[in-house]
Amino acid sequence: MRVLLDTHTLLWATLSPSFLSRQASAIIADERNVIFVSAASAWEIATKVRLGKLPGAEAIERDFLEVMDLAGYTLLSIDVQSALRAGRLTAQHRDPFDRMIAAQALASDILILSTDSRLDAFGIRRIWSD
Repeated sequence: MRVLLDTHTLLWATLSPSFLSRQASAIIADERNVIFVSAASAWEIATKVRLGKLPGAEAIERDFLEVMDLAGYTLLSIDVQSALRAGRLTAQHRDPFDRMIAAQALASDILILSTDSRLDAFGIRRIWSD
């Protein structure tokens, strides 16, 4: 299975695994799965750490590449096509980070692992069960 972690899922997997659903934990732990992390999540984490909105995430932001490598996650870069797709999505969800994650998931036909049902407005496939 190929899944793209929403930013809160990435933070929970790294900082507070008990916040993950049983299914989310199992998906992330299964070495047969390819777990993607968007560059949009790095951007979001860096922005929110700078603004003081993510206390406790400073080490993840500082050592982002190493943390992702140690976890075995595959990084997903932002390309021009994804940027255009994110900007063209018609759903009324204004968060630029969520728009990019949705655009990347749509372009690559990847499930998003997230609790955020607002992402569904983009027509993505999302998974989270308890």
